[in-house]
Amino acid sequence: MHMQLLHTDRVVMYDRTDFGISNLTLPAGECRNYTINNGNLKDCTAHSLEYDVATNTFRALFLQSDVWCSSGSAFADGTLVQTGGFNQGERRVRTFTPCSNSACNWNEIDGALNVKRWYATNHILPDGRQIIIGGTQQFNYEFYPKSASDGKTYYLPFLEQTNDQNDETNAENNLYPFVLLNVDGNLFIFANNRSILFNYQKGTVVRTYPTMPDGHPRCYPSTGSAVLLPLRNLESPNVEAEVLICGGAARGASEQIWKGEFWQALDSCGRIKITDPNATWAMEKMPYGRVMNDMVMLPNGNVLIINGANLGVAGWDRAVNPVFEPFLYKPSKASGSRFEVQNPTSIARMYHSSTVLLRDGRVLVGGSNPHEYYNFTDVFYPTEMSLEAYSPYYLDPQFATLRPKILEPSSQTNLTYGQNFGMTIQVNGTLAQDSLSVTMLAPPFNTHSFSMNQRLLVLTRSNVTGNLTNYEFNVTAPGSKVLAPAGFYILFAVHQDIPSEGVWIRMQ
Repeated sequence: MHMQLLHTDRVVMYDRTDFGISNLTLPAGECRNYTINNGNLKDCTAHSLEYDVATNTFRALFLQSDVWCSSGSAFADGTLVQTGGFNQGERRVRTFTPCSNSACNWNEIDGALNVKRWYATNHILPDGRQIIIGGTQQFNYEFYPKSASDGKTYYLPFLEQTNDQNDETNAENNLYPFVLLNVDGNLFIFANNRSILFNYQKGTVVRTYPTMPDGHPRCYPSTGSAVLLPLRNLESPNVEAEVLICGGAARGASEQIWKGEFWQALDSCGRIKITDPNATWAMEKMPYGRVMNDMVMLPNGNVLIINGANLGVAGWDRAVNPVFEPFLYKPSKASGSRFEVQNPTSIARMYHSSTVLLRDGRVLVGGSNPHEYYNFTDVFYPTEMSLEAYSPYYLDPQFATLRPKILEPSSQTNLTYGQNFGMTIQVNGTLAQDSLSVTMLAPPFNTHSFSMNQRLLVLTRSNVTGNLTNYEFNVTAPGSKVLAPAGFYILFAVHQDIPSEGVWIRMQ
């Protein structure tokens, strides 16, 4: 249900803790008590694990409280901060600090949140704090960690205005709102079919954007997805920022499920330049509709749209007809020619699946549990316990001579804001200097088809010098924490649209 790639090349994953026992046993002596079907039971199995990408191994992690439909993001030091959940977990904060051995585990802080947070959204801020926005019947936000001068909860009317709660359908359509840090330091917040630019420091709405033209909701349970498109020209005083939102379910689709009807998922996308004073939505069509689709920023600036279904909405047994073919969206192409259908996957990834980009350029996909409890038989879409790595087109062997290899900087290099640093790459074929770029990606926290804190920046580089295989050039790091909040990023060299394997860098 939840995934985060850490700077140790390990992925922390976790799922609801009250579905029943899992197939992964906790170390001896570690158990938790839980209630299921009005019975009190002891559970000595894991509902979280750490997956080591390099060795393809995993180990059990111990979660005490329920993280069902929670949220999270990573601090500047790489610590994963996970917030909220259900029942005894709804006001907890859990932290996981990565380590090079197997000694690290979850640390839980009860009552660290002011209110219950279930289906909320987190974002890391330039000052290092996280903002936690919304959740079921929570029309407010708060910050973590708390300070002596600011431990409050703040009302955000926009969340109440976009709430479609209905007793019959429970269709809020403002849960897991899409939250993105704009280049001016304010937050772009999208809920239902509306969006604002929000100054979280003053608690004021800076501007209200036009409603998405088709009027359909895009947030849970209508569940489309959103990305901030690559940030470019970072040394310009007027950096532009664009948001892309794709997929979801038509207004009223949730109500139809109770009547046994599964409506067609939306095939539309909206794209808006949020830095434009006269910003308007430009609508585009995907090859076909999908709901619960994940949008993954690839190292070369393209967007992979993967997972989801063609009919229905998000929720237990509320969608059918899985979509196996990923879409590739190329932002720099002309409207009408940006989508390409990719080779299909083979496993239905429906509700409660998750997806993250790995440092080697593959996309890790896991899970899928569209049922109230673990259910492996006599259902259309069984609980799915597998992981698979999807290889985008750029990993095809035919591109091997174009693929660069980063020799410098080494992984785990520390960079300061505005620093001019050297890069050395190796290319086995002929280097096309005009088609060489450098990007850096903030690995996001993924759940429910939205990747929180996902951010890709295209860095400024100098002219290239070198011989037939090794090439050197200088690169300028982002100039501020507004453009790139402090923390770990993956640095890529991209040659003729083909990215290298990335190396970890830390902005500080």
